[in-house]
Amino acid sequence: MARCFGLGSVLVLAALAASMVVLPLMLPPLPPPPLVLLFFPVGIMAALMLLVFSPSDQNGVVYATT
Repeated sequence: MARCFGLGSVLVLAALAASMVVLPLMLPPLPPPPLVLLFFPVGIMAALMLLVFSPSDQNGVVYATT
């Protein structure tokens, strides 16, 4: 892990993880979002699934692996 991240990055990630544990215990609970906003991530996922499984219009594309 020392090769991938510097000491500053590790400290920032540790502070973020600690704040995600501590802050929900201190802050008051929020009301649920409107129903329309709950379907927004579902729509994004549906659009991504449609793009992944739709056929490509490009013919003769060659992928070279090394």
